[in-house]
Amino acid sequence: MTRRPTLLVVSGPPGAGKTTLAHALADALGWPAVCRDEIKERLAATGADPADHSNLKTLEVFFRTIGDLLASGESLVAEAAFQDRLWRPGLEPLADLADIRIVRCTIDPEVARMRITHRAAEDPSRAVHTDAELLQSIAEGEQPIESWVPIALDVPCLVVGTTQGWNPSLTRIVEFATHTPGRTSDDPPPIHKS
Repeated sequence: MTRRPTLLVVSGPPGAGKTTLAHALADALGWPAVCRDEIKERLAATGADPADHSNLKTLEVFFRTIGDLLASGESLVAEAAFQDRLWRPGLEPLADLADIRIVRCTIDPEVARMRITHRAAEDPSRAVHTDAELLQSIAEGEQPIESWVPIALDVPCLVVGTTQGWNPSLTRIVEFATHTPGRTSDDPPPIHKS
């Protein structure tokens, strides 16, 4: 019997370090990483018109890439904010192709704000994103980091604190990604349903 591929979803609010964690997991697992913001940056670099619904085009390319990899039997790490209302409709059909596991990043909102400020100032490729608008809404008293809504899918989920490093550790997150139901372990990572 051929084992189904795994779709490891790295999700969380802005500034939670999702992309960094996704690439570390992809390297540790030997799986490709598909990151939403990187797709958007590549589309912008090709001269795609930002006014031409770039978010919709990015979403389309993101889910098509994931679907193609899973259909070929490839396990992968997919990273995006994955706020429930916007992202669950794209994820649900992928359950037919793969076992989905969610890594939900959590972070102190002030640390996230500092990270967003730093990356907006230091990384020119971030200009295609809404970092400036996000920082403006925070300055106006809104709470976009605290109001982020996690994905509500009935799949295994591991909550990872990213305020100072990763808690649990990368090793534990890799164990979660590769955990086979029925396998026993002396100290399994905490797993709960989303």
